[in-house]
Amino acid sequence: MAIRQTIEIHGQPVTYHRMGSGPAILLVHGITSSSRTWKAVMPRLAERHTVIAPDLLGHGRSSKPQGDYSLGAYASGMRDLLVALDVPKVTVVGHSLGGGIAMQFAYQFPDRVSRLALVDTGGIGREVNVALRAATLPGAEYVLPVLFTPTLQDTGMKLRSFLSGLGIRGSADVEGVAEGFASLTEADARRAFVHTVRSVIDPGGQRVSAADRLYLTRDIPSLIVWGDRDRIIPVSHAELAHELMPGSRLEIFPGAGHFPFNDDPGRFVEVLEDFIVTTEEADLDQEHIRRILVERGDGAA
Repeated sequence: MAIRQTIEIHGQPVTYHRMGSGPAILLVHGITSSSRTWKAVMPRLAERHTVIAPDLLGHGRSSKPQGDYSLGAYASGMRDLLVALDVPKVTVVGHSLGGGIAMQFAYQFPDRVSRLALVDTGGIGREVNVALRAATLPGAEYVLPVLFTPTLQDTGMKLRSFLSGLGIRGSADVEGVAEGFASLTEADARRAFVHTVRSVIDPGGQRVSAADRLYLTRDIPSLIVWGDRDRIIPVSHAELAHELMPGSRLEIFPGAGHFPFNDDPGRFVEVLEDFIVTTEEADLDQEHIRRILVERGDGAA
């Protein structure tokens, strides 16, 4: 059973779930979501691993301060959580925004990464669903309280109708996105959402890309998982990520949407566990990264 715990980091309460024992897996959720999004896969993963699933700042039961909601800040927050929990290295698994955080974490703290798994990740190309682009428009912070207010009795019906209009269908996607949007009934969660989405997206699409530095993952075992019916971030980004990440594995889930680990949790666990069992954990430090950077620079010259 996952144990929900809270730890104070830099004066802010951070909630996380932890269960199991063995080599550590860090599960990083997406925007408006929480650690609950992993509930279907955590118990099976915990049979062989220590599974840590935090609520990011601004999400779930963690603190929602006025502050920095950039990918770099989130990655540093993950590092600080692992330091506080005395967990030196992890296989980091990031979904959607969490994928962008996972890539940033590997970039900033390569010595703490055993393996990297990206699930329908952001940060690869420009395309992203119109709902997230709309949240970056001027005045969005004034519209959100009208759309997501706890006084609405038919919030669920309105959300499902809204999501259907955006092309988001299927039980896992509707449940995942609706659960996230439902969290925006709280003013501090809406504020954190706007800060977060504007840090990575503009009205034209995703504005933060890891594409120019994914070559740095060449010595990190990497897995890319995507649902072929993702209506949030298109599956074409999976092929691009696979091309840019030397030696990466690519797994496309037929019929799955933006939450493939909830569409088919059994297959997801099997794919992730096989990836972990059949790869050697990375052993990187700053000097190793320096050599890759120098080699790349010499090649470009």
